[in-house]
Amino acid sequence: MPIFHGMPVETANKFRSGSPDAYGNPAERMKSGDDAPCRCCLRSVPNGDDMLVLAYRPFGQLQPYAETGPIFLCANACQPVHGQGLPNILTSSHYLLKAYSADERIIYGTGQITPVDEISDYADQLLAKDDVVFVDLRSAKNNCWQARLTASR
Repeated sequence: MPIFHGMPVETANKFRSGSPDAYGNPAERMKSGDDAPCRCCLRSVPNGDDMLVLAYRPFGQLQPYAETGPIFLCANACQPVHGQGLPNILTSSHYLLKAYSADERIIYGTGQITPVDEISDYADQLLAKDDVVFVDLRSAKNNCWQARLTASR
């Protein structure tokens, strides 16, 4: 069973304190509506609460495979959920999973639109491969980064 990780708390706190996003812009502050998934705590931002919208690149270095996309983030500190089992933010029927190597490069042939109830099984298959270090979970509709999955070794 894979372990689901959101954005590191330290990274989230930098954005909350005004650090620029992946495009060098300040995060936009707005009120949450329905279904705004925080990428740090992996829970929905409560309806009407302040949230941040920003461009996020969950990779250590700029390189061709370092995808960037929009995310939501609780505007105030939140407690991350790290663990096994699907986070409650996964409300769509399908998600895109892609495996990455130690140098954060996509491993060709691993990208797959996966039904939500098959995410853990497919991630386990990928994470069992010697060259796979992590799997990123993205929206199948908008390609937004949702979470990072690692093996439960």
